[in-house]
Amino acid sequence: MAAQLGDDGDDMTEASEINVTPFIDVILVLLIIFMVAAPLATVDVAIDLPSSTAQPEKRPDKPIYLTVKADLTLALGEAPVPRDALRAALDTASSNDRTQRVFLRADKTVPYGELMKTMDGLRDAGYLKVALVAQDASANP
Repeated sequence: MAAQLGDDGDDMTEASEINVTPFIDVILVLLIIFMVAAPLATVDVAIDLPSSTAQPEKRPDKPIYLTVKADLTLALGEAPVPRDALRAALDTASSNDRTQRVFLRADKTVPYGELMKTMDGLRDAGYLKVALVAQDASANP
C-alpha cells in the first residue's frame, strides 16, 4: 500500500519484502512448547508382557531354561537353584560354554525388578545371550 500525501520530497514506496523475523520467533516458541509438552504426553499403559505374537525360532537340541517362579525362586530346567549358585549350575548345564543361549521364563506375577536382577545375574555369570520366553498369544483366545 503506497500513499503520497504531499510533495515534501520524501517518497514513500511500498515494501515488497516480508519481514520473517516475527514468523521465525513464533515458530521457535512453538518448537519449545512442543519439546516441553512431548515428554508429558506419555502415559503408563497396562500391558501383558508374557504373551507374544512373534514367530518362534527353531528350538536348540538341548535348551537351557532358567525359570523365575512366582515365589521368586529359580529353577534351572526342573531343578531348583539358589541365586548364589546360579553361575556354577549354568556352567554345569552348558558344559562351560557361555556362548549358549539361556531361555529365561518368568511367572506373570514376578516384579520387573526381580526379573532384571536375574538378568544381571546371568550377565555377571558371563551368559550374554538371553532369550525371554513368552506364551504364544494366538494360543490364548
